[in-house]
This record gives sequence, structure tokens and C-alpha cells, in this order.
Amino acid sequence: MKEIYLDNNATTRVDDDVFEEMRPYFCELYGNPSSMHYFGGQVQKKVDEARQRVAGLIGAHPEEIIFTACGTESDNAAIRSALEVFPNKRHVITTRVEHPAVLTLCRGLSKHGYRVTELNVDGEGRLDLDELRSAIDENTAIVSVMYANNETGVIFPIEEIGRIVKEKGALFHTDAVQAVGKIPLNMAESTVDMLSLSGHKLHAPKGIGILYVRKGVPFRPLLVGGHQEKSRRAGTENTASIIALGKACELAGRYLEDENTRVKAMRDRLERELLSLIPAARINGGKADRLPNTLSIAFEFVEGELILLYLSELGICASSGSACTSGSLEPSHVLRAMGVPFTCAHGSIRFSLSRFTTDGEIDTVIRELPQIIRRGREMSPFGRELLQKS
Repeated sequence: MKEIYLDNNATTRVDDDVFEEMRPYFCELYGNPSSMHYFGGQVQKKVDEARQRVAGLIGAHPEEIIFTACGTESDNAAIRSALEVFPNKRHVITTRVEHPAVLTLCRGLSKHGYRVTELNVDGEGRLDLDELRSAIDENTAIVSVMYANNETGVIFPIEEIGRIVKEKGALFHTDAVQAVGKIPLNMAESTVDMLSLSGHKLHAPKGIGILYVRKGVPFRPLLVGGHQEKSRRAGTENTASIIALGKACELAGRYLEDENTRVKAMRDRLERELLSLIPAARINGGKADRLPNTLSIAFEFVEGELILLYLSELGICASSGSACTSGSLEPSHVLRAMGVPFTCAHGSIRFSLSRFTTDGEIDTVIRELPQIIRRGREMSPFGRELLQKS
């Protein structure tokens, strides 16, 4: 059974060209780029090239790129750095819908004497910027707001947020893990001070990421030890993955238009057909500006875990909008923050496409999912009542 992979916001396949680019740096060109000899020096040249490629995708300068192990490390490094840079500022602002990499850290800080404000979102997942203006003060060290939500795809007005933050003299960080490679970014004209990126979200391997730190922004490293990354992130460089990330970023720039035309058209068709074929369905964040590849759709009176099970039996890979698979009966924190009705939140499914997604795969989901929803609703008294009415 050939899988239909529509869970690209969780992780992506490594592009064949990316894999070929990194292959020689395991067993042939395996030198340490920090070594003085020529064998390490030729690897350092490829690391430098990768840094330029990453910078090119986000409109940054190469020296503003710090290689890390993942988006989570980058998020932690940015927030903890700001608190060290401003030791007398004990206030952090974030949102209720952040990735756990940010939200768990901030909630942990609140147990150690920091004041943490979590901004609310409306029913479409949008922020109230007036709430941000009211929350930020002279004691705010950093504001961390994701560029786009990983569950709903809702894009936040990052530049406007950044202008508000700059007026108050705080640092501004954005977790752009889901945005990079899907929508254009240009740090040269941005109000962002620090930005996180994760390679495995844009067809590079797992275990590699970057933290962008704008030139002139004060920074304190999370990991200390050696002099790697100009003493901003200690540890021997993960050279093969760094080189892979550089190639992936080069390709992502090449495919940006495809993401926002062909991929978006497939997402829109999937959304349109499912809404027309399945009663009592709604799009989470459907009225907001969203990433071109992401569809979060809720079905009343059926469990998301059951939908995923039936999809998986057909080789269709998606993800749930609830935390049922982790042993919790609660819907995801994102859907709860949006106020999605309980009967819908538990039946929310996220489809996330990539440039490798085909029209034929979308056709299969459109054909199979209405039957799956019907089977699931037949197991619920409320679902059966809905089916009788429709």
C-alpha cells in the first residue's frame, strides 16, 4: 500500500537532491570544519555556502545565521538570551496558541519569578493587537509570537507586532518553523530581532535548525563550550545536516511560487469538496490569512482519533486537532484557545500538503473521507441523529 502523506506540518520527506548533497559528508568528506588542515577546511567551505543559502531564503546576512539542532533549541536560545541580556526585566509575552517549544518554556519561567502574559486569539485564531499594546511595558524583555500556527495555518501580522514591540524597547522573536519555505520572508526589511527555523519542515533532515539573530541585537548563547558559530552555539557542527539544510533552503526558494499556486489550489479544492460533501463541517481559522498548504477541518459528532485510524487503514496520513492520541481527552490547546465548540474540536483533522502532493492523492481523500465520517457518526447517537436529518 502506497502511503498518501498529508502530515507535512509534522515533518517532511528529505528531498532527493538534498540527500545527495549531504551524502559525501558522512564517509568521504568527514573532516571537522573547525580543524586547521585542508581536509576540514573543504568542509568549512560547504558550511559557509550553506549559511549563505539559508540567509538567502529569509533575506538575511550569512553572519546572522546560527546553526542549531532544531526549532525547539532555537526558541529556547532566543527567549533565554533576552532574559540574560535584560536581567532586570522580568516580563515575557507570548500567545496561547504557541508551539509547546515556546509555551512550555514560558510557563516554566512563570514558576521562577517571571511574569508571563499569554495573548488571546479570536474564534478564527487571530490576535488582538490592542491586547498586546496593553500588555507590553517597560519591564517586558521579549515578545515571542509564532509566524504561522502549526495546527490551523493562521498567519499572524508579524511586522505590525514587531513595530509595537520596538516602540516599547523589547526584543521580538518569532517561531517561523511552519512559515519558512511556504511564504516569502525578508529579514532585511523586517521588525523581527530573532527567528527560529527547523530543517525537517522544509525537506531537510531532522536534527538541524537555525536561529536568526539580527546584526546588532545583543545575544547570550544557550550552549557554551567551544568557539563554534562564533561562540554563539558551542558543539561540533552537524556538517552533513547543515549542508543539507542549505540545499533545502535553496530549493524552497525555487518552489515558493509553486507552494502558493499549485499546492494552495490543491488545498483549496480539498477544502471546498469536503465542505460540500460532508454536513456539519467547519474550517478552523477559515476566515483568517493561512499558510497555502494547511487545512484544519472539524467534523461534528465524530472522534478525530477514529477518523485518523480509518484514514490510516487506507494509507492516508494526517493528524488530529485533539490530544487524544497522547492519552488526553482534551482538545488541543490551539482549538481551546479559539473557542472551537467541544463537539467540533474533538473531530478536527489537519491535512498539510507539500510540493510532493499530487492531485490524485487529493482525489482519494475526497472520495474516501465522506464515507469515513459517516461510519464514525453511526457510532454516536448524536451522529446518527445528524445523519437522519441530512
